[in-house]
Amino acid sequence: MPGTEENKAQFRRMYEEGFNQGNLAIVDELIAPEFINHEAPPGANNRGPESLRMVITMLRTAFPDLHFSIEHLVAERDTVAGRLAMNGTHQGSLMGMSPTGRSVRQNHMHFVRFSDGKAVEHWGVRDDVGMMRQLGTFPE
Repeated sequence: MPGTEENKAQFRRMYEEGFNQGNLAIVDELIAPEFINHEAPPGANNRGPESLRMVITMLRTAFPDLHFSIEHLVAERDTVAGRLAMNGTHQGSLMGMSPTGRSVRQNHMHFVRFSDGKAVEHWGVRDDVGMMRQLGTFPE
């Protein structure tokens, strides 16, 4: 049974290889078939590896230069908590919003529960209002 350091390594791979590099091939390696993404966009599939592939594709379409910086990781038992910063330039559609060409930095907290080395649940907290303000789509 993998321990906290192995789970932290899998968490890192999810963001560094999946989101930052757009490597969708690793998703089946990192995500369990029974995975539940509690933070999937409204109306989107929130189950299994396909859920993560959809989120990676959506973000990399909206922000082709997408980059997550992992600023802090903490692991206890089967859960990894990460404080991250997402950076990118809005060059593609994002949930129906036309590209603005603006750069954003968005703070995130993610909690991922693992079982047998694969992610089985995800929760997240993002500064969506801050990002929308940076994109000019939300009043100051």
